[in-house]
Amino acid sequence: MKFLIAMGPCETRDSFFTQKALAEIGQYGEIVFNETGKYALDKELLQEKIKDIDVLFSGWGTARVDADVLACANKLKIHAHTGGSVAPYISKEEYDRGVVVLSGNDLYAKSVAEGCLCYTLISLRRADEYMQAMRQGGWRPTPDVTQGLIGRKVGIAGYGAIAKYYVDLLRWFGVELYVHSNYITDAEVQRIGAKRASLTEIFSQCDIISLHAALNDEHRGMITAELISLIKEGALFVNTARAGLVDNDALVGALAKGRFKAVVDVYPEEPLEKESPLRSLPNVITFPHIAGPTFDMREKVIFELMADIRRVWNSEPVKNGIPYEHAIRMTV
Repeated sequence: MKFLIAMGPCETRDSFFTQKALAEIGQYGEIVFNETGKYALDKELLQEKIKDIDVLFSGWGTARVDADVLACANKLKIHAHTGGSVAPYISKEEYDRGVVVLSGNDLYAKSVAEGCLCYTLISLRRADEYMQAMRQGGWRPTPDVTQGLIGRKVGIAGYGAIAKYYVDLLRWFGVELYVHSNYITDAEVQRIGAKRASLTEIFSQCDIISLHAALNDEHRGMITAELISLIKEGALFVNTARAGLVDNDALVGALAKGRFKAVVDVYPEEPLEKESPLRSLPNVITFPHIAGPTFDMREKVIFELMADIRRVWNSEPVKNGIPYEHAIRMTV
């Protein structure tokens, strides 16, 4: 086999393709690196490099494998994307040609679900305020009141791989679960013990609202100013999905009034501008788009992808395959 790593030399590539990971890949064939000086292969360079390649390892910023690229890909059998969503990197033509598309989406989803739980508990228990008080030589901030997750009403807006794993984590807390999704099956609703709900119900009734929809044409702007106005006093809104799902001006305006709390990890422009009121509002905790996957997941993803690559070669079912109908619903 011949493998092409589309990432250029940088810390990101080294974090995925560690010496241990490269040794694993090297057991199965020749590795071709992107040594062009570019962070990722653009379309012209990908067309040039993909000739005689059996397996493409794409990464963030890699050009889409469209009809033009496929015309140069005379041997391509597997497209293994090292990120989660494959939507910006695949094409219908690629699937039609029978190329097997894999990604780290499942492993990443577990890691992001872990991050969602972490963020929720940090906010409910006011961990940031207590830590800051201790660092400043104090003790407990006033008022000395915290909240927990056990038995609370939790609304899940959007239901994909991350939400599925997050819900499994939440079940230990005995939450009352509400889910809004056009794609969750009745069987899955029953399995997780949830109530199928409208966004209006979730935003008006739930104590914790967690956003999990993919950013695409269907969902862009789905969290409107009207929905935000329904959030209960003292409720918690958590966005680890994408800023494009939300009317961000309405969200900032509502948070400035102090009626509810939020944890925000994603923004319309990143990095978040220094003067953003989100940085200083006392009822908001901001994170720099780090809900997941955690850094240690990167090497693990390569080993997961290699396990599937071996399965393809042995004509066995893969575990991390992304069907086309799933790919086109993922975040662009």
